[in-house]
Amino acid sequence: MKKFFLSAIVFTMTSVSALAGGILTNTNQSVLFLKNPARDAAIGLDGVYSNPAGVAFMPQGFHLAFNWQYAHQTRTITSVNPVFALGRKNGGSDTKIFEGVADAPIIPSLQAAYNVGDWSMQFNFSVPGGGGKCEFADGLGSFESVVGSIANMLQPLGAQGYDMDGYMRGRQYYYGFQLGAAYKVTPDFSVYGGMRLLYGDATYKAKISNIQVKTAGGYVDFSDFMMQATGTVEGNLAQVNAGIAQYQALGLEAPAELLATKAQLEGTQQSLGNLQKYAQGVNLLCNQTSLGIAPVIGVDYKFGQFNIAAKYEFKTQIRMKNESTVNEASEIAAVNKFRDGEEVNEDAPALLTVGVQWKPVDAVSLNVGYHHFYDKNVNWYNNTQELLDGGSNEYLAGVEWDINDRLNVSLGGQLTRYQLTDAYMNDMSFVVNSYSLGFGFSYKVKDNITLTAAYFQTNYDNYDRVTSTEPQVSDSFTRTNRVLGLGVQVDI
Repeated sequence: MKKFFLSAIVFTMTSVSALAGGILTNTNQSVLFLKNPARDAAIGLDGVYSNPAGVAFMPQGFHLAFNWQYAHQTRTITSVNPVFALGRKNGGSDTKIFEGVADAPIIPSLQAAYNVGDWSMQFNFSVPGGGGKCEFADGLGSFESVVGSIANMLQPLGAQGYDMDGYMRGRQYYYGFQLGAAYKVTPDFSVYGGMRLLYGDATYKAKISNIQVKTAGGYVDFSDFMMQATGTVEGNLAQVNAGIAQYQALGLEAPAELLATKAQLEGTQQSLGNLQKYAQGVNLLCNQTSLGIAPVIGVDYKFGQFNIAAKYEFKTQIRMKNESTVNEASEIAAVNKFRDGEEVNEDAPALLTVGVQWKPVDAVSLNVGYHHFYDKNVNWYNNTQELLDGGSNEYLAGVEWDINDRLNVSLGGQLTRYQLTDAYMNDMSFVVNSYSLGFGFSYKVKDNITLTAAYFQTNYDNYDRVTSTEPQVSDSFTRTNRVLGLGVQVDI
């Protein structure tokens, strides 16, 4: 029973992301991305992140941009489990929907570049991982299925159902600081080299409270039921032991049925003893912090009406250190992920991006891009990445149109495909294949000041996982995501 409770907590203590990108990486580092995600070969200040080598082709001088994004996301899990039918709030149904809301009201980013001669000195601040908090006000299916399973197990002792309150909240931010320089080797070819520092900060809270057991006389507190059940089992065991003693006093072997009853009661007594620790529910609080650094390189090549660019972000080693209410080591390996003082592997995977921009006419740009995240080549806790069939892939396309020398509009999309398995998916550490659309405009209010506004929406597939067919235990995972952004750029 202890394993059931702790597993319910552990399965939910995973990464939270409210943005676009790979499993642990956000790629929407500017509002220009929102209005056209295919920015991998575009020449602009947002290239400090998406195409740093290309920033060398911007005009001479100092360029500064600030971006604000607001992201709202929901996570929905439709779970089927026969024990849910025992729940007081479930109306006898074995199907229950658990919904989490993830809000990131302020996602800032800052890009800066100073171009002088053939050199471009660059700086980028953004949130390349995490980006918000997700709250499940009613807990998760892995919470409730544990309590339901306990109620089901206790039916021989008079349990007829259960009631409980569950809660889960995770908050995770990876703050990124990138510093580097690009150099124009020729008038049409540039290279970039830089370093990215990631600072991770996360908090996880989980709670199971107000556990009650339905009996013939109504709902009673779980601790009271446990006290009564323990007394009943101890009394029955005393009677069985007395019966066995009578046979032994006569020099006879006790019947097999009586010995089997004793073994069963002793097993029940041990299980009840384990459950006593959780009679008042479960509370877990874990704070994590870490620091990691990795190189970033890039190239950009212009010929005719085309521009081709590529960037490679090396893997960032992340070891999140815990400050937690879990102080003792557990025989359950997964629980130790949240043990106080433990260092948890949460590497940011390497990322390769390739893009092409074509300008059939001066006022129009057509863009395509490709991203590959090397998810199988990182260290994640309990080797989670080994449960994936491969790395994540993104395919991007977009178009931009300069209506006049002041106004630019654009539209683009992104197709995201993960190589998922049933073994990888669970309540909170789930991602789902999706496609995204973004659009927006940029307007020069002055020759050196440009304002940008954009909207970005991701539409997700459903991922269905069947854990058992007899009885039917399954989950269906999906999400929603909407992002609004505003930005300003100043050129000096």
